Amino acid sequence: MSALFEELDYQDTPIGPISLRRRRQLSLGVDVFEIILGEEHLMSSLFTASEIALAKLGLADLAGDTPRSLDIVIGGLGLGYTAAAALEDPRINELLVIELLQPVIDWHARGLVPLDPPLSADPRCQPRQGDFFALAASEAGFDTTREGRKFDAILIDIDHTPDWLLDARSGAFYSQGGLQQLSRHLKPGGIMGLWSDARTDEAFVARLAQVFKSAHAEPVTFHNPLQDKPFTQTVYLGQKG
Repeated sequence: MSALFEELDYQDTPIGPISLRRRRQLSLGVDVFEIILGEEHLMSSLFTASEIALAKLGLADLAGDTPRSLDIVIGGLGLGYTAAAALEDPRINELLVIELLQPVIDWHARGLVPLDPPLSADPRCQPRQGDFFALAASEAGFDTTREGRKFDAILIDIDHTPDWLLDARSGAFYSQGGLQQLSRHLKPGGIMGLWSDARTDEAFVARLAQVFKSAHAEPVTFHNPLQDKPFTQTVYLGQKG
């Protein structure tokens, strides 16, 4: 039987201390992995439906049947469920995962997270340390080896919601101007997807619609076994004209 609680790693970062924890959920008979940043609960392996939906929904609207033809960016690595779901799509040519915090990248390299197979087993996946929001606002873009490179999809899972931020540096990103800067790094017809830990914010959908040819929100409802009731999060999607 697993230990009831174990802190797998703890590191100081520029935005606060971060830890990876594993605890035994006795009521469910499973091990739960959690990422904690300061007092913020970032991610749990118990609730992954909307992170997976971010990848599935974001890629579903992309045209093309040729294998290994899509180049994708994911902002935020976490426990890796969005990246793993994206890699299930055989059209993926390369997946860049931009993560601000080096310890999170190291956890994946050391095999401390519960993904099986690990992301490192897929050569299409390239985790890179960097400030996603600074790269989104830059002319050069997300690939520091290929300035100005454009992508088929950019999927983001960093802040809790567009109004509930982990760090103040990301605030301007969710403005109309910030979203327009992001859209420069998408190919025509490319998709922006954004995860949110809340029900749909229609004002944010309207903001997306000012930038993208089409914009909508997809509620993702799943059962919370700890509270024994449904819970709804949101994936926002915008498609470039």
